[in-house]
Amino acid sequence: MKEKIEGILAEAMQALDAAGDTQALNDLRVRYLGKKGSVTALMKGIGAAAPGERAEMGKMINDLRSRIEAELEDALRKIKNKEKTDRLAGERADVTLPGHKLPIGSLHPLTIVYHEIRDIFLRMGFDVYEGPEVESDQYNFEMLNIPKNHPSRDMQDTFYISEEVVLRTHTSPVQIRTMLREKPPIRMICPGRVYRCDDVDATHSPVFNQVEGLVVDRHITLGNLKGTLNAFLKEFYGENTVTKFRPGFFPFTEPSAEVDATCSLCGGAGCPACKGAGMIEVLGCGMVNPVVLANCGIDPEEYSGFAFGMGLDRLTNIKYGITDIRLLYENDVRFLNQFK
Repeated sequence: MKEKIEGILAEAMQALDAAGDTQALNDLRVRYLGKKGSVTALMKGIGAAAPGERAEMGKMINDLRSRIEAELEDALRKIKNKEKTDRLAGERADVTLPGHKLPIGSLHPLTIVYHEIRDIFLRMGFDVYEGPEVESDQYNFEMLNIPKNHPSRDMQDTFYISEEVVLRTHTSPVQIRTMLREKPPIRMICPGRVYRCDDVDATHSPVFNQVEGLVVDRHITLGNLKGTLNAFLKEFYGENTVTKFRPGFFPFTEPSAEVDATCSLCGGAGCPACKGAGMIEVLGCGMVNPVVLANCGIDPEEYSGFAFGMGLDRLTNIKYGITDIRLLYENDVRFLNQFK
């Protein structure tokens, strides 16, 4: 029995030296210590020995088991240490190498165009104000000379939250808030998101963006309005841009006008974007209605002003030749990547 145990131990030690990974060690554990292993088979054979030899045989077999278990644990520790060392060596970072270049996003086309418009007016001395998108009916309509029975309310197609609270249909309420809060002279633009009950198609959306402007001071005339907008459009579209002011109607300005500018895509030659006209409508404007000034506590006998408003989405589409407004809101990366 002693020779048999020594033979199993020697064989186990040789196998352990040859084991190169944890899987090989697990196989050896099963081979010697498992239910059908060599050491287990020896334990089962104790019952066949003479009664006086059983205790000695049991001690020898238990010592063999303990020795093999200790050697297995030692070999497992060495293999794990080696695997860790190899893994760390493979993962070692060379700090002298250049880093991996991360993908960089880009500004949305609406943001690009807004920043350009904002910077032009900032250079002209305008301030930028923002206001709430959930607005009172009073600021959104009534103080802008649009009472409850006014037919122009039908043009707005308003989302009503309650009888007196709406999702703003334009950013003009920011102008009202500014005139109530500050005394003239006032020079400001107010960008923001607005809401109207429009069906979604290539040219309409229930959510879109506007940039409106307001100037109030003594001796402001229609000439100041035309000069300001001409300077803006030449800066925005190019020095050769030609403008045309056509009579229009807005209840909060009188007189009112709609402004056409040279098509930026064809340079006035005529194209599908401008329907062959060579010019395209870009904004609406007018002299502030004296009623609106009076509603805000500004004496219309002493002060006058002009206001204008433009659709940021429309200007973006014109500038980049985009034919479907939905592209601006679908966040298709293939589309947005073109503006890097």
